[in-house]
Amino acid sequence: MTAQNSATLPTTIAVKNPVRRGTALALLGVVAFSLTFPATAWGLESFGPWSLVALRSVLAAAIAGAFLLARRVPLPARAHWPGLAVVAAGVVVGFPMLTTLALTTSTTSHAAVVVGLLPLTTAALSALRTGARPSRAFWAAALAGAAVVIAFTLTQSGGALSAGDAYLFGALLVCAAGYTEGGRLARLLPGWQVIGWALVLCLPLSLAGSAVGLAHEPVHLSGHGLAGLIWAAAGSTFLGLYVWYRGMAEIGAPRASQLQLAQPLLTLVWSVALLGEHLSPAAPAAACAVLVCIAVTQRVK
Repeated sequence: MTAQNSATLPTTIAVKNPVRRGTALALLGVVAFSLTFPATAWGLESFGPWSLVALRSVLAAAIAGAFLLARRVPLPARAHWPGLAVVAAGVVVGFPMLTTLALTTSTTSHAAVVVGLLPLTTAALSALRTGARPSRAFWAAALAGAAVVIAFTLTQSGGALSAGDAYLFGALLVCAAGYTEGGRLARLLPGWQVIGWALVLCLPLSLAGSAVGLAHEPVHLSGHGLAGLIWAAAGSTFLGLYVWYRGMAEIGAPRASQLQLAQPLLTLVWSVALLGEHLSPAAPAAACAVLVCIAVTQRVK
C-alpha cells in the first residue's frame, strides 16, 4: 500500500462509519416506534385516551429530566426554543394524541399502514424546510413505497377508510413537522437533548392534562395497561426518539424517513403476536416490496 493510499484510508473509513452508525440508530428507532401502537392499545385497556397520552408524556419527561440533571446539561440557547416548541407540539403532544384517539375506533394494523405514509410526508416537509433536493430516483423510490403502503392499507380495510383516518392523517402532518424540525436541531444539539427538552417543555401541560384526564376518565389497572403505558413513555417517546434523532442527524431526514417504510409492517407483526389481530396474506409481498424501496432510497441521493 502506498503512502498516499494509507493516508486516505482512515478518511474513507471515517466517512463511511457515520452513515452505517446513523442508519443503525435510525433503524433502532423504527423498531421502538413499531411497538407504539400495540403498547397504546394495551394502555387503553386501563386508561382513557386523554389520560394515557398525558401520563405517557409525564413519565417520559421525568426520565428525560433525570438524564438532563444527571448530565448537568445547560439550558438550550434562546434561538433553539422555537424549534423545540415545534418538536413538542408535533411529536410529544400532537402525534400521540391523534393516534391514540384513532385507536379508540381503528385497529392497530389499520393505523399502522395509514401512518406508513409518514416517510414521504417527512421527506417532503424536510425538503421544504431545509432546501434539500433529493434526486428523482430518490423520489421515485419514495413514491413507490408510499404506493405500496396505500395499496396495503386499502387491502387491509376492504377498500374503505376507517372513522379514525382523519385523526391519522392529521397525525402524519404534525409528526412529520416534528421529525423535520427535530432532525434540524439534532445537528446543533445531541438528539437525546432535543427530545429531552421538548418533553420538559411540555411537562406543565402534561401534568395538567393528567389531573383533568384522571378526574374525568375511568381507570382500570391491569398488567397490559401498565406495560403499555411504560413502553409508550420510556421506549417509544424517549428511547425511540433519542436514537431516531441521533440517526437522522447523521444520515439526513429524507433518507432516514424512508427507513420508516418498514415500520407499519413491523407493527403488523407485533399486532399479531401481542394483540392477536389477523394478518393479511398480502403482508409478506408488501414487506418485500417496501424493503426494495428502502434499499433504493439508501443507495441514491
